[in-house]
Amino acid sequence: MSTTTRAAVVESGGAPFTLTAVELAEPGPHEALVRVVATGLCHTDLGAASGGLPFPLPGVLGHEGAGVVEAVGSAVTGVVPGDHVVLSFTSCGECRNCQGGHPAYCATWLPLNLIGGRRADGSSTISRDGEPLGGHFFGQSSFAERALVDERSLVKVDPDVPLESIAPLGCGVQTGVGAVWNVLKPRLGDTIVVLGAGAVGLSAVMAAALTPATRIIAVDRVGERLSLAKELGATHTVNAGEADLRETLAVLTDGQGADGIVETTGNVGVLRQGADALAARGTLVVVGAPPFGSEVALDVNGLLPGKRIVGLTLGDSETQSFIPALVQLVKEGRLPLHRLITTYPFADIDQAVRDMSAGKAIKPVLTF
Repeated sequence: MSTTTRAAVVESGGAPFTLTAVELAEPGPHEALVRVVATGLCHTDLGAASGGLPFPLPGVLGHEGAGVVEAVGSAVTGVVPGDHVVLSFTSCGECRNCQGGHPAYCATWLPLNLIGGRRADGSSTISRDGEPLGGHFFGQSSFAERALVDERSLVKVDPDVPLESIAPLGCGVQTGVGAVWNVLKPRLGDTIVVLGAGAVGLSAVMAAALTPATRIIAVDRVGERLSLAKELGATHTVNAGEADLRETLAVLTDGQGADGIVETTGNVGVLRQGADALAARGTLVVVGAPPFGSEVALDVNGLLPGKRIVGLTLGDSETQSFIPALVQLVKEGRLPLHRLITTYPFADIDQAVRDMSAGKAIKPVLTF
């Protein structure tokens, strides 16, 4: 039996989100119906809504959902109706990377999460007046009051933690945290630089503050964000609009360069500056995604002292173990995620988009 629900539909590239009634298919064997309580808004949603990704429109986006399970498919074993869940990306579970604990590098990640708009078998999860819509975004399409969610997108979480306080864990926060914990793994005395103090960058700052790194440098062009970065654990900040990044980082690192850098801006010029600012054997983690096809020039001889440049999707995290641990840290106040969040009623999604685009809100969370 299908479920009718209200969703924010993007009709075509660049169109606003419009609230409209849609039908969700019956849960398949490995799917669950989730009542969405809160969902974060992420730049990836805006990229797809603008037409910048080949996601089929009209469609329903949203990929930082959190809610309560209402019904489960016949083969679902991990959750039961009534469970609180954070929704994250999906994966096939069968390929070498999924089997090896790296589901963010699933062989079918792009079509399953970002650009396919349908289930792996080609069937549609969302329709309107009998016409299929783009859906299955990150296995969830959570810009809706109800979502049909892939089993591998579901992460059962502590029901005592308010869902609106942990919705962003599904994408932005685990990306920033995973860049630091899963890739950089700072050692005692390391210098970590975070380029861009948006939701992902500030998550990286908070994560770095929970490591033995002794210098944590946040870089942005917005003064308020740099002040917040300091409150969240940055030891130094650099306003890239006022200071020369290369010179300032050289001074702050005593000419050694940075041991670890997280690039969240998606700006290839900033990426190049990051690569040039690495210490010998340092690592640059590339998180920000510029338009498809973007390239960057690198100084090859500059890389020879053991420098690494590593691309990253979703923190390279195994969600079933990673997200519940983050929820515990939020609950204990050690990951002060509430400092990033501004909540909006679901009907105000376009205002949330405007505030995020204008830099007024770091991590909008829509509540239902």
